[in-house]
This record gives sequence, structure tokens and C-alpha cells, in this order.
Amino acid sequence: MKFHSLIFLSILFVFACGKKEAEKQGKRPNIILFYADDLGWTDTGFQGSDFYETPNLDGLAEQSVRFTNAYANAANCAPSRACLMTGLYTPRHGIFTVGNPARGKPENRRLIPIENQIVLDTGLVTLPAMLKEAGYATCIAGKWHLSDDPGKYGFDTNFGGYQAGHPKSYFSPYKNPRLTDGPDGEHLTGRLANEVINWIGTQKDGPFFLYFPFYAVHTPIQARADLVSKYENKDQGKMHDNEAYAAMVEAMDEAIGQVLNELAVHKIQEETIIIFTSDNGQHGVVSVAKPLRGAKGMYYEGGIRVPFLVKWAGSSPGLRTVETPVIGSDIFPTIMEMTGISIPENPDGISMVPLLKGKFIEERALFWHAPAYLEMSERNRLKDDSHDSPHWRSTPCGVIRSGDWKLIEYFENGEIELFNLKEDISESNNLAMAENETAKRLLSELNTWRDMTCAPVPTEKNPDYQGN
Repeated sequence: MKFHSLIFLSILFVFACGKKEAEKQGKRPNIILFYADDLGWTDTGFQGSDFYETPNLDGLAEQSVRFTNAYANAANCAPSRACLMTGLYTPRHGIFTVGNPARGKPENRRLIPIENQIVLDTGLVTLPAMLKEAGYATCIAGKWHLSDDPGKYGFDTNFGGYQAGHPKSYFSPYKNPRLTDGPDGEHLTGRLANEVINWIGTQKDGPFFLYFPFYAVHTPIQARADLVSKYENKDQGKMHDNEAYAAMVEAMDEAIGQVLNELAVHKIQEETIIIFTSDNGQHGVVSVAKPLRGAKGMYYEGGIRVPFLVKWAGSSPGLRTVETPVIGSDIFPTIMEMTGISIPENPDGISMVPLLKGKFIEERALFWHAPAYLEMSERNRLKDDSHDSPHWRSTPCGVIRSGDWKLIEYFENGEIELFNLKEDISESNNLAMAENETAKRLLSELNTWRDMTCAPVPTEKNPDYQGN
């Protein structure tokens, strides 16, 4: 894996000066980054769910700027988190998927996928490390998924974060090496909220950075009985109807409400930046994101488009929504600009601060690179939404979104799909033939980006493949 060494050496130089900059500029704002796991684009009230209840998030949305074209950097967990922490696209850190890139039956794989990294390189500069060096107290509470020890990446305090991608149990005993067990029956989401509340109480004078990456609403779907009962007695919605999943969503919303209330108790809500988003789309077994096509593991909109809120005192008054496409790797440079911490230009993510101030940014393309296989669950309700049914949610592919256009290139056979998202948000009409010149232009731009980022493309044939 090739990395842009000069860029990172430059970042490290500024990194060493962070504390002095903090002293010059005085107290900086607190930051809370809520990061849901597998929460789909329509899985909240403010995003249109007709069944799940999220009153605290809905209230936060009324005070925030909502990005309507926001994306995760990948269609599954670990690569999105690596991009979030570094501000980089996947080719620069090598985490392309979760675990084995050759998931699924070998006889169905045409290609040998690219080797996948499962631990984030400690030589990369991370968001918590930059903030810590600038004088922030840093805390993670929940799913880390990038190594066994988030402390090596800039976190002072860790509640429950290690390599695991999902909890062994949402009820105590948790069997989590980074979290002591509570009373039998204690629910993980609430427990993490209590830990966070206590920690905020010790850091109320700030500045602090709280990264709250929920394990919820990732499987296993293990919800509190009181909330499940509530939804069992509620009329099902036209879009959503899973009672246990609804209970998981509401428990997460309750936890967010508790944290926000703690800010109010200490009268620090106005000096705290709050960001809420998700790592990828909903798990197709438990929820849907219609009218979007697809779910977690797919590079259609349902797998990568996510809810996104930013509450910041520096936002333009009255600004309610932003339609400009943004992506998870933009969060790092945005927080750096919000806090006044100088870093060299990030090679991938850009600051969203101009958008939050009601200004425009130069139009740019967004990219995804996924040289791996993700198998299809036999129980997945969205098989017809996958390009690669019945075996795969996704085969190795590259993706570009530029303006209203989105192109997907499949590495197995070079097939191209082209969609106009403004006219066809459901990605039902492939325009690759009808808009051949647009497809050629976007494919050329995608190839140029791959060259720039040294993105590895699988080409080796799989000798075990038994298809045509």
C-alpha cells in the first residue's frame, strides 16, 4: 500500500504545534460526534419514518443543518470508520471491507479480491489525536472496530471500544473486554449513555471531544422489552414495521436525549458542536430505505446515503438544509476548521464550514472504492435491489458521484451503470447506453482518481470460479 508520505509528514509537523495554537486562540468549542451503526436514510422521524420514533433526534434536527445528500465512505462498517477518523478515502488506508474480502462461496467469485487491512495504521494522523494534541479531553464510547485499542489513536478514555464489529450481547453480561458488566439485564445503549454522562460531568469546563459510535442498531437485534411492547401495540407503518428494530432505534434516541440533557444541565449546549450521522445504510433484513434502492453492503443509494445533522453556533441563521453532496471523510477537516486547528490541505475530505455558513463550494466528485466481495444473506428482503443477486450484495466495484450523475463500474466484467439521481433517486433506469458520453467522462474521471490514490483493482482470475 502506497501512502502520500509528504502529506502526512506535513500534518505531523502541524500536529506538534497544536497545543501552542490552542493556547493562543483560547477556549475552543466542545464536540460531540454521534455515529449510528447501520441506521438507514429513512430510519428516523426527521427523515420520514412512519413507524420508528426518534423525538430527541427530531428536536436536534430542528436546531441543526440537515444535509440531504450525505454519504458514508463505504457500504459497511470498518472502512467508513477508518475514513471518518482519517479524512481519507479507502485506498489511502487499505481498509476496504469488514474482515475477509473474499466473503461468500469461492465458486461464485470471478476474481481474487484485493487484500484487506483490518487494523488502522497508527502512522496515519487521526481526528482524536489532532484534538488531543490541541488540548481536548477525548473519549470514545461504543464501537471502534479499527483495532483492539483506540487509545493508540488519540483517545484518553474508552468505554467499550475494541476490534469487535458488534456486541456479543446488548444485555449484561456483555463479554466486552473494554467494558465492565453491569447488573443482569442492563441494556448496552443505556449503559454507554450513563458512562458518557458521568464523563461529561468531569469535563464540563472543556474543551472535550466525545465520539459516541453506538453499537446500535447493528445486529443482533436485542431490544428492551418495554420498548418492544410499545411498538407491538402500535399500528404498523406503510414503510416500516419491525417492532424490535424500532425499539433499538428508540433506545439510541433516548441515549442521545440523555447526553443532550446533560449539556443543558451544565449550560454548555451553546458551546458544543453536535454532529449526527451513520456509518452506512440499513441492514436489509430489518429495515428499508425506500425510495432508495439497496441496503447495507450495496453501493446503491440505500447502502451509502445516510442521515446527517450538524448543530453549530457558527452556522448561517435560518439555514435548514444543504443539498450539496458531502461524505464522511469531510467531517475531519470540518471539525479542524470549526475549532481553529490548522492542518495542511487534506487530500480527500474538505471542510463543510462554507456550506454551514450558507456559501457555495466548488463542485467536486465523490468516490468509492470497494475491491471486495460481500455475500448475500439468504434472508435478505432486498435481493431484487442488488445488482449481483442471488449470491452477492456487492461484487468488486468503483463508484463516482458527480453533480446529479452516479456511475458504478463492476470489476468482474467491466459492466457500467449510470443513473441520474435527480430524476431517478431509486436508480431504476440505467442510462449508460443512452448517455454514452456522460458515462465515458465519468469513467475517465474515476480512473484518474484511482491512479491518484493508487487504488488497487482486482484483475486476477479466481481458479475456483464455476460460473460462465
